[in-house]
Amino acid sequence: MSMFCFQCQETAKNQGCTVMGVCGKNDTVSNLQDVLVFVIKGIANYSSQLRKIGKTYENVNKFLYEGIFVTITNANFDGDEIEERIKEGIEMRKFLKSELEAAGVSLDSKFEGTELTTFEFTGNENLEELSKRKGVLRTENEDVRSLREIILYGLKGISAYGFHAFNLGAEDAELYDFYERALLATEDNGLTAEELTAMVFETGKYGVNVMALLDGANTGAFGTPEATEVNIGVGKNPGILISGHDLKDIKDLLEQTEGTGIDIYTHSEMLPAHYYPELKKYKHLVGNYGNAWYHQLTEFESFNGPVVFTTNCIVPPRPNSTYNHRIFTLNAAGQPGWKKLKADENGKIDFTEVIELAKTCQPPTEIETGKIIGGFAHGQVFAVADKVVEAVKTGAIKKFVVMSGCDARHKTRSYYTEFAEKLPKDVVILTSGCAKFRYNKLGLGDINGIPRVLDAGQCNDSYSWAVVALKLKEIFNANDINDLPIEFNVAWYEQKAVIVLLALLYLGIKNIHVGPTLPAFISPNVAKLLNEQFGLTGITNVEDDLRAFFS
Repeated sequence: MSMFCFQCQETAKNQGCTVMGVCGKNDTVSNLQDVLVFVIKGIANYSSQLRKIGKTYENVNKFLYEGIFVTITNANFDGDEIEERIKEGIEMRKFLKSELEAAGVSLDSKFEGTELTTFEFTGNENLEELSKRKGVLRTENEDVRSLREIILYGLKGISAYGFHAFNLGAEDAELYDFYERALLATEDNGLTAEELTAMVFETGKYGVNVMALLDGANTGAFGTPEATEVNIGVGKNPGILISGHDLKDIKDLLEQTEGTGIDIYTHSEMLPAHYYPELKKYKHLVGNYGNAWYHQLTEFESFNGPVVFTTNCIVPPRPNSTYNHRIFTLNAAGQPGWKKLKADENGKIDFTEVIELAKTCQPPTEIETGKIIGGFAHGQVFAVADKVVEAVKTGAIKKFVVMSGCDARHKTRSYYTEFAEKLPKDVVILTSGCAKFRYNKLGLGDINGIPRVLDAGQCNDSYSWAVVALKLKEIFNANDINDLPIEFNVAWYEQKAVIVLLALLYLGIKNIHVGPTLPAFISPNVAKLLNEQFGLTGITNVEDDLRAFFS
């Protein structure tokens, strides 16, 4: 065993990757990521104490979020970059220590003198041995390990959404307080399983908070999403393809490419950019190219032009890939051999190199034609709430099924396409995240003008369905959110989906089905607890699950 990782749905045999990640990361990258997480816990050890006396540091806040973001599945495969972040983190920890001493404040005695305060890194260490001491396997008890990892993976999801909000100037001091406290809890051997369980659910609370924070930041900067038809064909101009989640990045790119004769296309999780008024006003934002993230090996080839990778699931290129010189990564994203564009001191990225390259490229090769519709975040749903309520009251809509979450390569994910196709015609799908690519082009029609697939946007926009559910509870005067005609059949892949799940559990939503498999990091005892308290369960097959949902 040269590594151990079981944080994603595709982990080997649903047990754990031990030689190389199914995602494509090698053992060096995996072990370095474990070390980076540990170093960030060391930073939190000091910064949490400094926050208590009102001392905060913007670079520390950013490092906390972005550093953990780097360790999310498929976000960054660049071992050299991760190693540099480790060294930067250790220097940051030393600085915070000196600040704490200068303020005359004592460190929490619980961690004084531990490796959280003393760990050094030269780059010559035995990474496998370090990972065993710092990573998942440091915890022997299976249930404690499970609870610790659920908390950590929830924090990884928080880091992603918190980082996107940070880039738009939105922060929450309470969120930082919890984030650091929870990081340290995963290293606290004095906490009982019961206390860790309580923190799992508290992580869900702050998952709701961070998604609300990002929702406010996005709508504040770019307007409230609107129902929008999005072109999936191509034009005749050279193009730039932008993939990922960070809406600030596409805003900057649109501004810098306006009037250049270059078209901008979204890819994968950037599709929802088309729904925001302040983004879709740019006429050269011409459409969405391609599908979910894992198709990029072929779609990046056929696009022909440059690809800007904000923060999304990277698929390491094949040895014979021809597009490597056309890929540019930003923020937490990284892949060896791909050019990294770094923001200036004002957080602005200069896309000149990308633009000049685009001018030399052929227009994208067309891979499909037509249009898809999206933009049904909670604001848009509320705008047509009277139609929705009337359709429910008349029986035209019998049920809603939330099918948010992730898409991925696993063959069993054809389940979600088949499930969507076989749903009764009086059922509406509520979706967000890249899970939608399994069914958003099926042409499932509408009910009294309401599309049967309502796409709220990115995975963080799963928050919208919680808001909508709470509003429907109010409208229908229901005693409990679980009394509403809403079912949850959620697909997951990586850690942003974990925090969405924890947020839904915190809101009291029960009987959620999770697939294609239950997470490997949930131990049998913890799974039993979640089933008994919340009815959380896996999926089986389409026919049996449809009967379970609609019996």
